[in-house]
Amino acid sequence: MSKFKQKLRTYTKKFIAFWKTGKLQRSSRVTYDVVWNIILFSIIVCVIGGVFAFGVGAGYFASLVKDEPIRSYSSMETSIYNYEETSKLYFADNKYIGDIRSDLHRDEVDLKNVSDTLINAVIATEDESFRKHNGVVPKAIVRALMQEATNSEVKTGGSTLTQQLIKNQILTNEVSFERKAKEILLSLRLERFFTKDQILEAYLNIIPYGRDASGQTIAGIQTAAQGVFGVDAKDLNLPQSAYLAGLPQSPSYYTPFLNNGNRKKKKDLKPGIKRMKAVLKRMYEEKYISKEEYDKAVAYDITADFTKAKKSSLDKYPYLTVELEERAKKIIAKKLAKKDGYSEKDLQTDDELNEEYMILADRDLRQKGYEVHSTIDKKTYEAFQKIAKEYDAYGPDKPETVTNEKGEQVKVMEPVQVGGVLTENSTGKIISFVGGRDYSKSQVNHIDNSAKRPNGSTMKPLLVYGPAIEKGIIQPATPVLDYEIDEGNYHPHNYAGGYHGIVSAREALAQSYNIPAVRIYKQIIGDDPATEYLEKMGITTLTEGDHFNESLALGQPRHGIGIEENVNAYTTFGNNGKFVDSYMIDSITTQDGDVIYQHKKSKPKKVFSPQTTYLTLDLMRDVISNGTASYLNSQLKYSSVDWAGKTGTSQYIQDTWFVATNPNVTFGTWMGYDTPKTLDSPDYSNRNVRLWAQLINKASEINPDIVAPKESFKRPDGIVSSNYCAPSGKLPSDLCEKAGLVNSDIFNSDDVPTKTDDSLIGSGNLVKVNGKTVAAGSKTPKEFTTGSGLAFNPAFLKENGYDKYSDLSILYPRTNREKWEKISSTGADVSSDSINDDGKDPGAPASVSGSGNKLTWSAPGDNDIVGYRVYQAGKSGDSYSFVGSTTSTSYSVPKEKGAYIVKAVDYFGRESSGSSEVKFGDVSDSKKDKKADHNKKAKHDKKEQKKKKKKHDKD
Repeated sequence: MSKFKQKLRTYTKKFIAFWKTGKLQRSSRVTYDVVWNIILFSIIVCVIGGVFAFGVGAGYFASLVKDEPIRSYSSMETSIYNYEETSKLYFADNKYIGDIRSDLHRDEVDLKNVSDTLINAVIATEDESFRKHNGVVPKAIVRALMQEATNSEVKTGGSTLTQQLIKNQILTNEVSFERKAKEILLSLRLERFFTKDQILEAYLNIIPYGRDASGQTIAGIQTAAQGVFGVDAKDLNLPQSAYLAGLPQSPSYYTPFLNNGNRKKKKDLKPGIKRMKAVLKRMYEEKYISKEEYDKAVAYDITADFTKAKKSSLDKYPYLTVELEERAKKIIAKKLAKKDGYSEKDLQTDDELNEEYMILADRDLRQKGYEVHSTIDKKTYEAFQKIAKEYDAYGPDKPETVTNEKGEQVKVMEPVQVGGVLTENSTGKIISFVGGRDYSKSQVNHIDNSAKRPNGSTMKPLLVYGPAIEKGIIQPATPVLDYEIDEGNYHPHNYAGGYHGIVSAREALAQSYNIPAVRIYKQIIGDDPATEYLEKMGITTLTEGDHFNESLALGQPRHGIGIEENVNAYTTFGNNGKFVDSYMIDSITTQDGDVIYQHKKSKPKKVFSPQTTYLTLDLMRDVISNGTASYLNSQLKYSSVDWAGKTGTSQYIQDTWFVATNPNVTFGTWMGYDTPKTLDSPDYSNRNVRLWAQLINKASEINPDIVAPKESFKRPDGIVSSNYCAPSGKLPSDLCEKAGLVNSDIFNSDDVPTKTDDSLIGSGNLVKVNGKTVAAGSKTPKEFTTGSGLAFNPAFLKENGYDKYSDLSILYPRTNREKWEKISSTGADVSSDSINDDGKDPGAPASVSGSGNKLTWSAPGDNDIVGYRVYQAGKSGDSYSFVGSTTSTSYSVPKEKGAYIVKAVDYFGRESSGSSEVKFGDVSDSKKDKKADHNKKAKHDKKEQKKKKKKHDKD
């Protein structure tokens, strides 16, 4: 230490001595003058160079932005807020369904509803001087330019949040000096017009964030918060905010989800977590969080917050999502077309125009963030889908040849499909529906008009019975002949085959007889009821030929009918004869609540009078109580509900339907194969009815006040009850009462029977002569007479065209047949005047033979034979005693042995001589006995001849 001090003193003394000489001062002045001049020159050169460079730069900048228009406030406002926003779908009562299908899903959010922590994380990571700069940061731009000029490996970027917003919303992602220059200019201008909060809000709504837990591509902080963590943007915690703030740098790389919505593997989550920690470090460095908060957030297990994979609306509610989208597009297309001066009819008649506006509507729906509110009840719809999927009685899958993706013909097993619609009668509101069994296997929504099918006998109340009652052609009691139609070109058959004679319209509908329906329809088809009634009830798919084809009465239109339209038509009966068009979309609004579409209840169209409506409903009640849908009664839980409905089956049993209505709602279901095939018999109809019951039972359980009303259909004024005679439908006569053919039913008071039955006439006792039934004569033995002394009136037969049938037993219905059989079924005349008395005894029966215990013979040639008497003797030669009589040519004899003869009896009571003898068993006797028997018989015959002669002389 002492040596160091000595050296220091020595050097100090030398420096003082040198200073005193003055040489240092002179040298410093010279150096100072030189340095100053150099500095001054350099400053002058730099200023001149800077000015030159600035001028060149400014000129170059000006050349880059010369084509960029000067944007107004409104123009820039429109641009920065013009980001695509996903439209949303809702059940009734504002219950969320999901988003419209879109390539990008985005939900707008106000900045006040975004977590401050998230905002700080974004600013710290993307633009730490955001609150201070005027849109650009010069030093950052210079740094970026230098890095670009020197091709530096590290490029920090020079874009502020404002510049990123400009790039995304007004410019493009093109990498060029021109685009960058415009970005700078527009950023400066944007900052003049908008506050920092407005800019930040727009930025947070447009930035991409990768994928959500359903695999959808997402943008906007609210969508990201919900899609990644299942929380709103305002509720994000520090680690969650840091994670989301880091995603926009590389959304697909950092996102935790795969494109199917499943979470990435653990190793693939590490980049996103590392990025989150980098964001947290920036927040700490920028003093947004403390060291304690930083350490805690870095150690946080962010993976535990990732929401579980969830189904998109298309995955969860495929039929509903697609259906609502299509209906919403049609509504928006009409509005856009109307705005441009086109009518709805223009769209219907011009396919190209319609396609153009459907494309525009689709674009609006996927970009403008509309809220589509439907009429569908969430609980009922979900229950319907579950029941339809789990139902176990559809019937077997059947093979079908299809073309695969390679163009090859392959066989697949095609399942029975289903469709159903539940509609409110008074409003047309569709409460729920079943589109099919499994969307993954069949994307056809079977309620839509694109899936039209023949509606079978469900057409009968709509087109035949309702209109015919309205026109006064029939009443429920009107008799209709169910027998083959032999005129014209159309010859329908009953589904189960056979005929049923004269039946009431009520029975014909309840049992779904086809021939009576066609007979009734032939009486009204000339008035074109398809136009007058069917199309009024919303049926839109009929061809011109359908209007005049008799097969339409049985539900066989050329192109079929959609399930929704068929069910909607039936709501007319449930709505007191007034039709209201069905609908599924109640309103379409913007997120701000502005209504761009509101369903307006269409004015009800009067189709049927209240009286016709009630009478038709009462007919359809019988379908359920004792007709083709009677199986339903064993399946309903709410059995007190007043249902009226109709089953239906198409040709070749390829479709089965059941539609029913009550005072509040109408529900209908259909089953069939997508490629028409015969459904398995015999219980195909009951399988559909059973599913219908399961669905309606659940709907009634969920909304009993709506679906299962306690009140019944109200009987209107003008409906009266009356007795009628079954053959004619007129007021009963004494003869009708005598025949036991009086029934009772309800009528429209304007069409209640006023005339007395004339279908029957009194004929005394009846007897069949030569194949015809005629009135018995005074001498006709009563043992051969039949009936109650009643016969069909020839005038009645002729009036109704029944006189052309040679055998009127075809008129006898299956019910009460035994009563109808007592009526004479003559084809033309019940008079006996044509039977002439020749005064002779009839000839004896010929060819008499016996087999087993049956005696048979051939009729004699006489035309007035009414019957035969059979006589028996214990053995040959004994006298014969009367055994019995018959009108046929055979007779079953007693089991005991004996000898038999047969005698013919004519209309006037004369008896023939005995036929040849037929023996049953061993009845042979001695010659003596035979002689005695012969003498005895001869004596008896002589006595009988004397009695007959005496009687004849007396006559």
